[in-house]
Amino acid sequence: MTDRPTRTRAATEEKSGSRRDRERPPAPDPLPHPVVDNHCHLDIGDSDDPAAWFSTGQAIEAAAAVGVPRIVQIGCDLPGARWAVEAAASYDALVAGVALHPNEAPRHAAAGTLEEALAEIERLAQAHGKVRAVGETGLDNFRTGEDGRAAQVESFRRHIDLAKRLDKTLVIHDRDAHEEVLAVLDEEGVPDRWVMHCFSGDADVARRCLDRGAYLSFAGTVTFKNAQPLRDALAITPQDRVLVETDAPYLTPTPYRGRPNASYLVPVTMRAMAEVRDVDLGELCAAVDANTDAAFGGSW
Repeated sequence: MTDRPTRTRAATEEKSGSRRDRERPPAPDPLPHPVVDNHCHLDIGDSDDPAAWFSTGQAIEAAAAVGVPRIVQIGCDLPGARWAVEAAASYDALVAGVALHPNEAPRHAAAGTLEEALAEIERLAQAHGKVRAVGETGLDNFRTGEDGRAAQVESFRRHIDLAKRLDKTLVIHDRDAHEEVLAVLDEEGVPDRWVMHCFSGDADVARRCLDRGAYLSFAGTVTFKNAQPLRDALAITPQDRVLVETDAPYLTPTPYRGRPNASYLVPVTMRAMAEVRDVDLGELCAAVDANTDAAFGGSW
């Protein structure tokens, strides 16, 4: 397989009028117990300078050195999903998730290729035993307008069905669409294992997801100054339902917000999470590690 990214961070994020500091943050102190980064995009170049991109091997090595020895690689378009399967087959540290991102579905629908793309995702989901998840799928009311909503909902329903038929973990992207996501889940029925990726709701939304059996995954956003409702949600989440992720190369935790993110920065988020929950860091790490195994169908 190739270590070259399938796309770049600059091509997938909102454009900013100013250049941010893109220097890679220093490595944090290692965690007292290993945890899993349950949502990462190793296929997306993480720097403005191609020479500074982390290769897959470098990203895995840097993460393992600080107590993050395993990663769930998420492919959310067809090139990324193919790459995720290849990467999981090539690296012991990785398992994969495959799906059409909610913002990919309208593009395929407009091109008349949605059915073909969904068939390809189903093939990839069965391509290797290390494909553990169908996702990220879901709904996004931030980037997709009304004209793309029907395609998003149809794609989401189809991914839910696929996760249930193949006994895969469902990984959900929910951006400004809490009510709609829960409505579709109630109509379709949830699979045995499902994760709210980069959970973005408040305590009330958290309770409603938990009542339906969700694992809630918290990213660097939990460290942001304006994220008190998210910290409130983390505080009320049972210890056996908490996960951690980077969504790298995005959502770098404070104090490095805006700089390249990678799995080796999970300890920054974990320490913030332990402080919010007022629990011992090692105890929380052990719980998150066990929860990730339960959420993604066992250890690897």
